[in-house]
Formats: sequence, C-alpha cells, structure tokens
Amino acid sequence: MNQFTSVNDVQDIGQLVKDALALKENPYAHQHLGKNKTLGLVFLNPSLRTRLSTQKAALNLGMNVMVMNMDKEGWALETQDGVVMNGTTVEHIREAAAVMGQYCDVLGLRSFPKLLNRDEDYNEDFFNKFIKYCKVPVVSLESATRHPLQSLADLVTIKETWKAGGKPKVVMAWAPHIKALPQAVPNSFAEWMCKAQEEGMLDFTIAQPKGYELSEDFTPGANITYNLDEALAGADYIYVKNWSSYKEYGKVLTYPEGWMLNNDKLKETNDAKVMHCLPVRRDLELSSEILDGPNSLVIHEAGNRLWAAQAVLKQMLEKL
Repeated sequence: MNQFTSVNDVQDIGQLVKDALALKENPYAHQHLGKNKTLGLVFLNPSLRTRLSTQKAALNLGMNVMVMNMDKEGWALETQDGVVMNGTTVEHIREAAAVMGQYCDVLGLRSFPKLLNRDEDYNEDFFNKFIKYCKVPVVSLESATRHPLQSLADLVTIKETWKAGGKPKVVMAWAPHIKALPQAVPNSFAEWMCKAQEEGMLDFTIAQPKGYELSEDFTPGANITYNLDEALAGADYIYVKNWSSYKEYGKVLTYPEGWMLNNDKLKETNDAKVMHCLPVRRDLELSSEILDGPNSLVIHEAGNRLWAAQAVLKQMLEKL
C-alpha cells in the first residue's frame, strides 16, 4: 500500500479488517517494521482521535513520530502554480511537501474543505499535490471528501461486534446540527459500506431528508430513503452523522422534525447498536440517553481507530 486515501487503495478490505483485529490482540508483534522509520503527522485542522490514535499506532509499530500543526505552527501555504507570491502565503506546497518527505518515511495529512466551491473541494487539489511532491507514502487523516481511517475503524467495529450470523442491516442516518459540516465522513462511510455490501458482508441503507443526497459516486448500491422510521425498521447498526447539502453545496437546508435518534426511535430497530465518529453534540445530533446507554458503541468505535491506523501503517511499512 503506497497511499491510503480511500477504500479504492485497499486490495482486500476483509483482510485489512482481520489485520486490525489481530493487531488489537497483539499490538507489539511488528515493532521491527517501524524501527528507524519516522511518521510525520501534518494537521491543517484540529484533531483528537485521529492524531492520538495514529500516533499511538505508529509507536506500537516501533516508529518515531513528528507532529506539525500547520494552522498554528507552519507557514501559510500557496497551492496554485504560476502565481507571484506577493500576498499572504509564504511557502509553496511544492517545497513544503518535498521537505517533509525528506524527513519522514510516511506522512499523514489532514485538511478540511472550505464548503464554498464544490468543484474546488471535490477535486482534492491540495491532497493530490501534497502526495505528488512529498514522494513518500501518504495516509489520509481526513480530506475534503473522505475520512478513510474512520470508516475502516467503523467496519472493524461492526465486524467485531456482530455475533448473530447472516448479514447485519447497517443504516447511516442524517442528524441535525447548528452549522454546515463537510460530507467527508458520510461519503467515506457510504463508500466503505457499499464496498462491504458488494462483498456480501452487510446490507446498507442511507436515511436523509430531501436535499441532503450525497454524490452518487459514493453510494453505488445503497438503499436510499427519506423516511427515518422506514430505515430503522430491523436495523442492527445505526451510524448517526450530520452533513451539509451536496447539491446546494455547503448549505443547511430546512428539514422536518424527528431526525434526532432517541430511545423511542430505537424501539423500531433490532435493538440496534448506535455509532458516531465523534465529536458529537449531545441532544442535538444524538440523545444523551442513547450515548450513555447500553446500545452506544461510540467509545468502542473510537478505540478501534487505533487498530485501523495500525493495520494501514503496517501494510505501508511492509511495502517500504
């Protein structure tokens, strides 16, 4: 694995999930792979789980880790070619990424979309240029359109906790929020779940109000409904997440009441386990009674971020 930016970079998602669960049982078995290797983590946006889990994963594999918070500690980057840099930008991404590649064997990068121009965000220009110029393997710590480490951890969590046999029904349910959020997490979750559905691992449904449809590039084969109660019927897992409109890009549209999951709605399910990538706004996105109750997997899910990251880094180190 030379890069990890989406499910399309994974040859066998079932095996990658198994690798993550095996590492959970034996975290330090592969420390020889990371000896004298350095992971650089580059953040243009805040992080809690992604930073700590990836850093810990690298340490488990024997790697050295350096962290750079570009939004606070780095120079303002220019990404466009052919411009005279006589404004606020100080360093070009060509030099910045190339220098980081000189210091690190693997780089992780996190950047968010601006939610102003859909084409600009969805062409992933920043990410693609960083990969091009750094010339070392790159792990996405979240981009404008995807968050693959989160989605891998989500699939690991479903695989680990599903004991009933057969295929679980997995529902991604839109939830309210006070501001416009990116589509990266739901895009990525949908993409991974659609791939898992294609391989016979689960059945996948997306429930959202009208106007909140994701790009069809991320939802091939998903059952899509605008009725939350319909989606919840017989659900085994509910993945709760807010996102802004893709069609009316970055906007928060009006929606009917009743989109926050609570215990009453949970009664419509097959005693479903509830997931969320965190951070979560209690009693807005998801009710406290669920978060503090027996059906919540959010902490377990967050814990699996470590093993997902470690499985990806292990494959990259084996390639070096």
